[in-house]
Amino acid sequence: MATEVKVPDIGDFNDVPVVSILVSVGDTIAEEDPLIELESDKATMEVPSAASGKITEILVSEGDKVSQGSVIMMIEAAEGSSEKKEEAPAKDAPKADAPKQEAPKEAAPAPVTDAGFGRVHASPSVRAFARQVEVDLNLINGSGRKGRILREDVMKSLKSQAPAGGTAAPQGGTGIPPIPAVDFSKFGAVEDVAMSRIKKISGPALHRSWLNIPHVTHNEEADITELDKYRKELDTMAKEEGYRVTLLSFIVKASVSALKQHWEVNSSIHPDGDKLIKKSYYNIGFAADTPNGLVVPVIKDADRKGIVEISKELGDLSKAARDGALKSADMQGASFTISSLGGIGGTSFTPIVNAPEVAILGLTRSKMAPVWNGEEFVPRNMLPMSLSYDHRAIDGALAARFCATLKHLLGDVRRLML
Repeated sequence: MATEVKVPDIGDFNDVPVVSILVSVGDTIAEEDPLIELESDKATMEVPSAASGKITEILVSEGDKVSQGSVIMMIEAAEGSSEKKEEAPAKDAPKADAPKQEAPKEAAPAPVTDAGFGRVHASPSVRAFARQVEVDLNLINGSGRKGRILREDVMKSLKSQAPAGGTAAPQGGTGIPPIPAVDFSKFGAVEDVAMSRIKKISGPALHRSWLNIPHVTHNEEADITELDKYRKELDTMAKEEGYRVTLLSFIVKASVSALKQHWEVNSSIHPDGDKLIKKSYYNIGFAADTPNGLVVPVIKDADRKGIVEISKELGDLSKAARDGALKSADMQGASFTISSLGGIGGTSFTPIVNAPEVAILGLTRSKMAPVWNGEEFVPRNMLPMSLSYDHRAIDGALAARFCATLKHLLGDVRRLML
């Protein structure tokens, strides 16, 4: 028989957002296994299971807000999972023939105190900062109220880790002085607007990449005059079947061909730092704009797919991104990423490498421009491209050759068929 699992006593916290569902329907779990993760403006916590059994129904979704007593899921408890060992009756204990109280028909985890809230007592911003500077919060004694770990405690820990008598900053972007807080209300009306969850998650990752990777950006232009004519022909036919063929489909295809010729751009730096991991797969991520921020779905095995299949997959993944229906697997495993601002504008920009990848291609809006053909200036449709790369894995000459290859491939659509 399935019983209810409720949010336990979480102190003064109410309407706490569910940030992650850690189980699925049908999962068999053990007692104390985490079920969901909650995050308030002060801390994060995992709600554990009070019994072992099988998950039969999940009643909350990511983004829902819950409080103590909220029913989050149904569990079919394993036989004997909630039974307690028999103990000798204590003094003044009721007699054996006394009426017994019925066990509650719910599986509610034990109360969670401040000390156990997320295992360490720290705000999400302090947790993010600690991750960026690679400090283990479990090793810090908080100086705040009820032992809360403050940013100052993390900085103090950083200083204690610095080499004696040395001035070099620790690795991982540490040792960087924080931007001082400013009371903007002194200058006019202000309002705090919460960031979307996507931005909260991507922000620290982008910061980490920017601090750890020596970024260089190479800019190039590709002549897509003939390619775009062919694309429009395909798009006209595709509309009748309910999908679109965009320029990005051809960029994905061309990128795969260029990556095969310059494998280093498709690699990652080995954790030991003295070798590259050569990849024999071509999973292309693309930045998709959504109302809540940018997400990066991934087209898996793009080298095995043609323009039509890539176009349909781009459309399906983009729609799922806008609807908030992307699965975690849809955003994993990219070996190279493309970020296109073509529908908005611009002439060039510096996209941030999405570590552990070593390169990312940025695209802006193509434009008609006069191009000298040796005899005269002729109008050509030119596409600006910006390749940001990790200079530890890719040097300037290799980046230039990769972009030259990409430019060559895009110059004649027939080359993409080879």
